[in-house]
Amino acid sequence: MKKYSKSFKALWIGEIVSEFGGAAGAIVNGLLLYELTDSKEWMAAIWLIYFIPSLLLQVISAPFLNHVVKEKMLRNIQLIRSCAYLLPLGGYLIGSDIGIMIGLVVLQFILGLMQPIFASLSFSLLPEICNEDELVEANGVLDTTLRLMIIIAPGVTSLLLLVIPMHFIYGISSIMFLVSFFALSRIPRSSKKTVATWTKKFWWEEMKEGYHTFFKYPNLLRLTFLSSTVQFAVGATIVLSVPFIRGVLEGQPWEYAVFKGAFPIGYLIGMVILTKIPKNSQTMYVGLLGGGLSFILLFFVHSVPFAWTCELFGGMLFPLFNAQNAAIFQREAPRERLTQLSAVRLFFFRVTMPIGILFASSAFIDISTRLTYLIIGMVIVLPALFYLFTSLLQPKRLIESNKTF
Repeated sequence: MKKYSKSFKALWIGEIVSEFGGAAGAIVNGLLLYELTDSKEWMAAIWLIYFIPSLLLQVISAPFLNHVVKEKMLRNIQLIRSCAYLLPLGGYLIGSDIGIMIGLVVLQFILGLMQPIFASLSFSLLPEICNEDELVEANGVLDTTLRLMIIIAPGVTSLLLLVIPMHFIYGISSIMFLVSFFALSRIPRSSKKTVATWTKKFWWEEMKEGYHTFFKYPNLLRLTFLSSTVQFAVGATIVLSVPFIRGVLEGQPWEYAVFKGAFPIGYLIGMVILTKIPKNSQTMYVGLLGGGLSFILLFFVHSVPFAWTCELFGGMLFPLFNAQNAAIFQREAPRERLTQLSAVRLFFFRVTMPIGILFASSAFIDISTRLTYLIIGMVIVLPALFYLFTSLLQPKRLIESNKTF
């Protein structure tokens, strides 16, 4: 971490602290909601409350994001989220179940609105606070530590639930986002540009310009398409993983927990591997190919330990694609449009994930869990193979480590 700027370290601390607070809060959200309603329908509804507004805002906010002060907006978002986590706690303190439910619904709604804006701004801020040759590793460091928080947060939250009431976890999450606010305050303003006046005409012109610019860069479009196939698979596995381990393979709950933990552990290993190998188009597409292959292999496995191995294998290879893909996008997108284009990119990701969920859960497509894994794996593998062979046949277009990264 010594080689990175103070601004990157501030962003890194701000993101990992808030990721932990968000992961802990999400665990309590599910437990509290089920305790209050004993309803699967409410569990689905609370995610729709989070997801649908975020998609709508993702579309309409893209024109504005090039015309905000990123550092200030990131801080404000964390402050808003910090306050929002106090709402369910407030309902608990006044002794009202209805107050808790209202606080929980409003919390999910606010989180859904804030997350896509925060993700787009932090993604576009990275090239401004890191050198170009640091982008791959910087993206990898952020991605890896955020996934590490996803591993750590459930265990720490479980221990906290043994000693304090469930509702007070919201207070801890609120404090974490407040800490993130102060960490992000250490990032100096990188530009002195004047914020544009937001009018209907301005919004519409910027909306058209943003999407027009996005489609003018075929390489950015290709990278977004490839990443979207991964998001499609991730959405499908949200539905598939429990019935596959508990049903198809007849595994125990603890075996499912190991299955879920194998991928992020593999991801950590993959980030170490990334620092030791050439960073070029071949390794990027090999990472995508291997990650897709890990889904296909689940079609063939008949024991839980082999399923763990597939998840570990996928986790080790996907970072080779993800980190390099993000760095190329950040480098090749026009700097003056990067925030807006990253919002468009994120919109495609957030659309394809629910498509994957619908595909895996659709009653109209009567296919087995195993076959679904095979299909989503092929969705990733086939384009990965095409672009891998294309890069091998066109050596002049290779992304060389000493020039690109």
